Amino acid sequence: MNLDQYLPVLLFMVVGIFTGLAPQIMGYILGPNKPYEAKNSPYECGFEAFGDARMKFDVRYYLIAILFILFDLETALLFPWAAAYKDLGILGVVMGLEIVVVLTVGFIYMWLKGALDWE
Repeated sequence: MNLDQYLPVLLFMVVGIFTGLAPQIMGYILGPNKPYEAKNSPYECGFEAFGDARMKFDVRYYLIAILFILFDLETALLFPWAAAYKDLGILGVVMGLEIVVVLTVGFIYMWLKGALDWE
């Protein structure tokens, strides 16, 4: 095996590392560094921190978040299907309609169970 085959990979790695580290090093060297008490203090939206940052969230929050991700990813599957709609044939149309039916049935089920209600 010839080492010339690895030269593009090595060059790609060097350029990638340089591209990632050079701006950070330049910012650290050239950037202003004048810390003071207010600049180094933790804050929330301009206010002093109050309460515990590790408060418990309701389980419904996580349920809504997971459902959002699930529906978002499943609807993202529809975009390539719609783009290649004419080339898919009858089997592709049936598969796409299956995804739509599963999404609709799941949405109706969650709606009837009250999983989307926020109190």
